Amino acid sequence: MKSIRKQFLIKIACVALAFVSSKTVAQNTKQESATQRAGFIFEFTLGGGLISIEDSAGMQTFNESQGTFVFPDLKLGYMLNDRLAITISMPGNIYKFQDNDRNFGGLIPSVQYWVKEKWWIHGGYGLAIDSPALYDIKDNINDDWNFGHAIMISSGYDLYKKKNFVLNVQSKLVLGRANLEGDAYRDALIFNVGLGFSWF
Repeated sequence: MKSIRKQFLIKIACVALAFVSSKTVAQNTKQESATQRAGFIFEFTLGGGLISIEDSAGMQTFNESQGTFVFPDLKLGYMLNDRLAITISMPGNIYKFQDNDRNFGGLIPSVQYWVKEKWWIHGGYGLAIDSPALYDIKDNINDDWNFGHAIMISSGYDLYKKKNFVLNVQSKLVLGRANLEGDAYRDALIFNVGLGFSWF
């Protein structure tokens, strides 16, 4: 009788231990898979893409695109909750204009929203900046800074997360107009693909 009771208690203990272990593992798995997004965001992106420039003088048109690399492409923001953030985006792309390197970018207030746990969309409207590339400024040549307005939309997918660091792949579309001297203007259409490095 004692042997049966002992076997019964051992079986109950094993079932209880298995139950507690599975609960603990399930909780740990849930904590690891759920991204904790809170506080401030900092992100920079490395990548490349295409840029089409058109100006009112007719020197360049949207019919011709050129390859570009992303520089700089920064994002600063703050999480309002675990899915919604307000950000300031600073997209930037180097392009060639009359044998000089220039940068078309912006300073764009924007909103980022995680539609799914790892997939987000991002967009905003703000200031377009057309400037010389900092390494290619010459006196009285390629030293003009032009401002206007730009709209930006992007989407990304979080590939990897560890603690407060996230690596994502993203694409971005920017359409902007910079006002030049007189009534002239320069339009830019930019499409980028890159890797984003984020810290929360």
